Amino acid sequence: MKVIFMGTAQFAVPVLERLLNSSHQVVAVCTQPDKPAGRKRDFIRSPVKALALNRHIPVMQPKTFKSPQAVRELSRFCPDFIVVAAFGLILPPEVLSLPQFGCLNVHPSLLPRHRGPSPVVNAILDGDETTGVTIMLLDAGLDSGPILARREMPILPEDTTGSLTDKLAQLGSAFLVDILPEWLEGKIKPQPQEENKATYTKLITSGDGKIDWHLPAVEIWRRVRAYNPWPVCYGWWGDRRIRIHSAVPLEDITPGKVGEVVALPSSPEAGVITGHGVLGLSRVQLEGRKEMSIAEFLRGQRSFVGSVLG
Repeated sequence: MKVIFMGTAQFAVPVLERLLNSSHQVVAVCTQPDKPAGRKRDFIRSPVKALALNRHIPVMQPKTFKSPQAVRELSRFCPDFIVVAAFGLILPPEVLSLPQFGCLNVHPSLLPRHRGPSPVVNAILDGDETTGVTIMLLDAGLDSGPILARREMPILPEDTTGSLTDKLAQLGSAFLVDILPEWLEGKIKPQPQEENKATYTKLITSGDGKIDWHLPAVEIWRRVRAYNPWPVCYGWWGDRRIRIHSAVPLEDITPGKVGEVVALPSSPEAGVITGHGVLGLSRVQLEGRKEMSIAEFLRGQRSFVGSVLG
């Protein structure tokens, strides 16, 4: 069957790869417009666009689907179904009703929990022990359509948003291809979501990475993992930003001020006093320097222990 794929972020790449290697024909790829990035503000193509061009698949990059022209461009490909993964645009009714077998969304959470743009981040922030992938039919709401199937996986203590997103992408891509035959043969009955169990996420901003040292160490630790690889948690050492790439929560009740850097008897070699417990620092990055282990950092910054981070 003919399928249009819609996706933008890295999470969508394994899904597209699986579809390209399946028995279905990917007739077009839809992704968000190229965006400026870096110091030179060069326009960067999405990873989905890069893969599509490499496989010689037609690419569309509408800013919105509110224009009739964008909808007509889609319709000329006569898709039997549409697959959406980390796309970033809302599909209007004119697009949702276009394919015979609907618009299937690969969502990296166990819906209705964590609807919205940041499901993986929020699963870690909330201390969830499990997450997973939901294959659902898109409707006019925000991730509110009926569910075709869900598959769970554990969240490990060492998981970051980066590592967990990668694992969910692999899980979701295989899961989608597994259930497609049953869906297309009419063997799956979509189940409505339980609205009373719905939770919502928000877009993450660069400012979310600023650490409040008055929070408990375990909560800061979750933020360090959730905001890795972006925006990365940070504090201020004097007038210089210090990023915390990896950390561990410790129950130690160490006397001192909140935010004070203290020496620790074993690895990691230093930590920060928080509102409850100590946050052991494993890997850090001083502004203008490379990321390094705390042991390496302390060898070059002997005044770090005893200082108070803002």
